[in-house]
Amino acid sequence: MTIKIAVIQFPGSNCDFDAVHVLNNVMNVDAELIWHNNFKEAHFDGCIIPGGFSFGDYLRAGIIAAHSPAIDEARVMLKDGRPIIGICNGFQILTEARFLPGALLRNESLKFICKWVNIKVENNKTAFTNRIEKDSVLSIPIAHAEGRYFTDNLNELEDNDQIVVKYTNKRGEISEESNPNGSLENIAGVCNLEKNCIGLMPHPERASESILSPKGTTHGKLFFESMIEFIKKRGF
Repeated sequence: MTIKIAVIQFPGSNCDFDAVHVLNNVMNVDAELIWHNNFKEAHFDGCIIPGGFSFGDYLRAGIIAAHSPAIDEARVMLKDGRPIIGICNGFQILTEARFLPGALLRNESLKFICKWVNIKVENNKTAFTNRIEKDSVLSIPIAHAEGRYFTDNLNELEDNDQIVVKYTNKRGEISEESNPNGSLENIAGVCNLEKNCIGLMPHPERASESILSPKGTTHGKLFFESMIEFIKKRGF
């Protein structure tokens, strides 16, 4: 089975080539970089909305890209159950487009944060976490100024098992000290009800090769391995 993944490029995307590299050269998957106005969902089994500063983050992060024709195409994929992941700015775009609940606000410190963090997997039944044991603690970097997750419907997210990962210390303990940006309940990633679409503030594409990790780990690969497994099982 040939799997083909789209990496959607907006003006200001800057993690797009990283995602294509990991998929093509690390995961051995056919990935194509697609300019947002040219994206056609029918050609792909899944898509990645990468990090960066789409449209310069004018107005607010992700809002302009959320109205791109690419998002209309991605909405078809969403309804079909094909996997979609938004990473960092991609997460912001997916919340603005209402693919995912909640919003990403300015970091509590009001500063840009770039560092490696620990996250614990709260839900391993999504298209991007099915190859990860629940409660696993992963080491993955973040790089954002507007990553503070907030929602008015926390109870609903918890009841529907839509919280995918949380910031923790290396022992998997949730605390204020392990929360880099002030996110509600240390939330680092959420999914939709159907579990085929997730948003992550951490960057798995930057943690998929041991040479890039201070600990030599490749925890980011697990998200892409899960996506491939999900597509194979669904047979898109």
